[in-house]
Amino acid sequence: MAKVIFKSQSINTPELFPINIFDKIPENHPVRLVDQVVNSLDINTILKKYKGGGTSAYHPRMMLKVLFYSYLSNTYSCRKIAKALTENIHFMFISGNSTPDFRTINDFRGKILKENIKDLFAEVVKMLVEMKYISLDIQYIDGTKIEAKSNKYTFVWRGSIEKYKEKLEVKINSILSDIENSIASDNQEINKEELPKKINSEELKEKLAELNKKLKEPNKKTAKELQKLQEEHLPKLEKYEKDLVVLGNRNSYSKTDPDATFMRMKEDHMKNGQLKPAYNPQISTENQFITNVTIHQTPNDTTTLKSHLEEFEKRYQKQSKTVVADAGYGSEENYEMLENKEITAYVKYNYFHKEQKKKMKGNPFLVQNLFYNIQQDFYVCPMGQRMENIGSGKRTSANGYESQVFYYQVRRCSGCPLRSLCHQAKGNRTIEVNHRLNQLRAKAKELLNSEKGLEHRSKRPIEVEAVFGQLKSNNKFNRFTFKGLDKVEMEFLLMAIGHNFRKMVANNNKKHKTHIKFSVRVRNRLTEVEIYLFKTETEYFFINQPTKNQSLKFAA
Repeated sequence: MAKVIFKSQSINTPELFPINIFDKIPENHPVRLVDQVVNSLDINTILKKYKGGGTSAYHPRMMLKVLFYSYLSNTYSCRKIAKALTENIHFMFISGNSTPDFRTINDFRGKILKENIKDLFAEVVKMLVEMKYISLDIQYIDGTKIEAKSNKYTFVWRGSIEKYKEKLEVKINSILSDIENSIASDNQEINKEELPKKINSEELKEKLAELNKKLKEPNKKTAKELQKLQEEHLPKLEKYEKDLVVLGNRNSYSKTDPDATFMRMKEDHMKNGQLKPAYNPQISTENQFITNVTIHQTPNDTTTLKSHLEEFEKRYQKQSKTVVADAGYGSEENYEMLENKEITAYVKYNYFHKEQKKKMKGNPFLVQNLFYNIQQDFYVCPMGQRMENIGSGKRTSANGYESQVFYYQVRRCSGCPLRSLCHQAKGNRTIEVNHRLNQLRAKAKELLNSEKGLEHRSKRPIEVEAVFGQLKSNNKFNRFTFKGLDKVEMEFLLMAIGHNFRKMVANNNKKHKTHIKFSVRVRNRLTEVEIYLFKTETEYFFINQPTKNQSLKFAA
């Protein structure tokens, strides 16, 4: 029987020259890339925030390295980061064996980094441009909803606030009217039958001060009413006004995170949508690198495009030549804005795919299929009657953009054999048409169906949607861990920086991959073998090794 030999353990054997454990980290490991990139970043604005005095501080460049690598490796908790700094060789390397505790990491991330993360993100993207990974000439844009940290059962709705405020104003005006009538019974200026006027908290305070001067010794009933106004109705009115200020243009907000808006999510187990407090991050990608990030409080993507492109221009002092987006952005306002910025827009609109199907093309009752006489400005219904222009109107978007629409009506629908198929209204059929939007949609349709448009349309799902899949599914980033719009934006930008580092590593590995096909004879039979090799300066290493024990190496 052969003698069993075990490998010696170096920890029990003294060495003259101990090994450096960091030499065990491969040269192509992501942690080395993060170290090199952060060393080249300009952090003077962060250094100016340190006032000096007291005990020594951890260098902000080291803290940036730790945070960037943490988000690259899907470690988001400060406690887990602090633990990794004492246990993980990669974290030890990136921190230079520094061991800041979780409070130090959290303070740096939440206070110092929050105000500078946008500039750091832009610097990393500019570095990607210099490395020829991206050009910033094209943006694939899309958004997704990510749940906020706040409690999903503590909500405030605009409709409820406005309703309760209106009822409270009726009560206040009624009480004020009774008090005024009690002061001077012959003064009938305030009529209870009239609609109550709106009153704000400042006006109510002035009115109460005025009544207290008039009524030096009020009777018991009047004193009770004044006390109720002062102690009950006035605080409620102030609360409703504060709620409306917090709401702004939104329809809801969460009490535990006032910046979060209730949006319909798709992550519940029934997949039928559920209202939760959330934010709407918008991103631009190119070659699956994230080039722009904005966080919005509205669930609708349509209203976010303008501010998103403005942020891109602010960061890089230039605008992309091409923008590709889905139907959620296809509005008249956005088409006009893109046209004014001289951007080639491959942006879909609602029913872009449906209107090209036979079912919609062959439906003669749809507005888009009716014959339109441009010279005399009238439509023709399926029965051949003229639909004359009867006026125009305006539509205002959530951003304040005004669209002009025109109304056309047929003269007589009664007795028409096609009426039941044409429309269900009681009177004559009336249609609403936005001619400017139709022109913009026709231009967009021509671009989308062009050869270049088909290329962008096929590429968009594997660009921005693949990035969201990576962040939400692979990296398990389905809920923010911070509250407030500023901190949420900081957290998502850290995720974007981590994603860009991950893509850089993947692209660097692709550059060094060698694909080899060759034939081998196994048991007198020729078999084709296909392998991928990783190239270093001196050697080729197998990436897909056939067995666990096999370790093959070729000379370069």
